[in-house]
Amino acid sequence: MHYTKNFSLKEEKRLVEEAKNNTEAFGELYEFYYPKIFGYIYRISGDYHLACDITSETFVKAFLKIGSFKWKDVSISSWFFRIATNELNQYFRKKKYSPVTLIDLFVHTELCKEPHYDDPTSGIRIEDDFKKLSEQLKTLPPLYLQVIALKYFEELSIKEISEILNKKEGTVKSLLSRGLEKLRKLM
Repeated sequence: MHYTKNFSLKEEKRLVEEAKNNTEAFGELYEFYYPKIFGYIYRISGDYHLACDITSETFVKAFLKIGSFKWKDVSISSWFFRIATNELNQYFRKKKYSPVTLIDLFVHTELCKEPHYDDPTSGIRIEDDFKKLSEQLKTLPPLYLQVIALKYFEELSIKEISEILNKKEGTVKSLLSRGLEKLRKLM
């Protein structure tokens, strides 16, 4: 079953409670949130197969722990993103991995559908800017990259990001500010 709109918090709470005893209800959550979690992991890792593996591991862990999930009037997506972030951090620690390129990630996002430019050189300048941004993003520590990705690619609020990263809202704002400042200096 595929959804074209977000769940209301009330609907989601009901579905989460059902998912604790019903695999079909968990399947609905999985179907709805898989693309969002996969996109986040893919944008951070830059590796399609790795993103598939980490996303699968994220949902296996969520399925196994759904019974202990405590509803806090925040979408369960925050919990899924937190598990995904922990899985990414575990991978980074094991592999000392950094993305090869983020330019490919921009191409695969909704933000980068084929734009129309009145001036043919505009597209070239924008592509050059993306390449430069891509190079600079991969120099950031993973925590800055995660905060920037959650805020600007996943379009999550500071509150949601603080839930995902298990950090205070002020800390998230500070990380975001410092990460963006580092990017400005590099650009």
